[in-house]
Amino acid sequence: MRWLMFPNRFIIFITFTSLSSHFIHGTVEECRSSMYPPEGPTFKGNVSWFTLDLDLPPSDRWSHVIKEKKPELFAMIQAIRDLAGGFFHGKLIGLVDKELPLIVDTLPYPFNEEIKGISAVSGIPLGEVVLFNIFYEVFTVCTSVIAEDLKGNIYHARNLDFGLFMGWDKKNQTWTITEKLKPLVVNVDFHRKNRTVFKSTSFAGYVGMLTGIRPKEFTLTMNERFNLDGGYIGILEWILGQRDGMWMSFLTRSVLENATSYEDAKNQLAQTKLLAPAYFILGGNQTGQGCVITRTRINTLDIWEIALYLGRWYVLETNYDHWEEPFFLDDRRKPAMKCMNQTTQANINLQTIYNVLSTKPVLNKLTAYTSLMEVSSGKLESYLRACPNPCTPW
Repeated sequence: MRWLMFPNRFIIFITFTSLSSHFIHGTVEECRSSMYPPEGPTFKGNVSWFTLDLDLPPSDRWSHVIKEKKPELFAMIQAIRDLAGGFFHGKLIGLVDKELPLIVDTLPYPFNEEIKGISAVSGIPLGEVVLFNIFYEVFTVCTSVIAEDLKGNIYHARNLDFGLFMGWDKKNQTWTITEKLKPLVVNVDFHRKNRTVFKSTSFAGYVGMLTGIRPKEFTLTMNERFNLDGGYIGILEWILGQRDGMWMSFLTRSVLENATSYEDAKNQLAQTKLLAPAYFILGGNQTGQGCVITRTRINTLDIWEIALYLGRWYVLETNYDHWEEPFFLDDRRKPAMKCMNQTTQANINLQTIYNVLSTKPVLNKLTAYTSLMEVSSGKLESYLRACPNPCTPW
């Protein structure tokens, strides 16, 4: 065993030898083509759609989703229990079950009531549902891109990568938690008064949002930003009573539900104090409306926008500040940008962006799903992914 320290990833150890060939010989492909419509070994399945009624009491909103996905949610929670068994002599889950329920009532409404409802319907202890809902503040690595074509159409797509260092399965050469998450991926159409407010791709049992579209208005994804002043500190402060920051995924959901325009969404994402640093990738419905908002927990460091007059027809974010070099063991940015540039603005659309996101290492062992969004039509398509060997772990 060796300690491997990534920014914002402390007390994590893995079996280095089982991954060494991937570290040394990272899988980098030539840009893929003809990957859409999704099929073949990189396509693991379609994502089911559910309608969620925001007019229902929060505790009842997710009941139909959880009832259908209950076995998959139990399998996911059991995998978390198994991983946690190695910490604190197996006592970690006991602490979770005892202490985390106390946090629920401190969480903002309606998220606290939705989490309680999910626990009640699933039968999973409340503390473990809370843990499932805060994982994403500190363990998400992703690739998001917004591009504008020659006609001014805005496209937004992302790979959701999750599960880094959370159980490497040597036999199958997969991340345990990543594979358990895939059956929980759902598309959700959020309704109010029988009309769509926004759509999202998420995980059953998780009430925040990482990927979403408010049709004809804006699109939004969130990527983790590695920083020493990270999510662990914000969560600890929350537990200790300092609660003036917002949970990232609760903020993105609130923006999708309530923001009235691209500019309104941008202001909320840039100005709200957070529990964890983040990148918010926001797309609008007019030419030039696409940006990456680089956040600390307290303020905004940078807003990097599409700028056609500079020849910048897309912005692309992984998990590193765009003005800095990415970590050398985790460079998805350069391969993705190479493929975007080869595609050219004249040929960009959701299908060609899917090709980019299907090129290793942009596609990797952590990739749970790929989402494609077109704001003008309100289209959201998501697909479960697989990365057949040879494939980089992240």
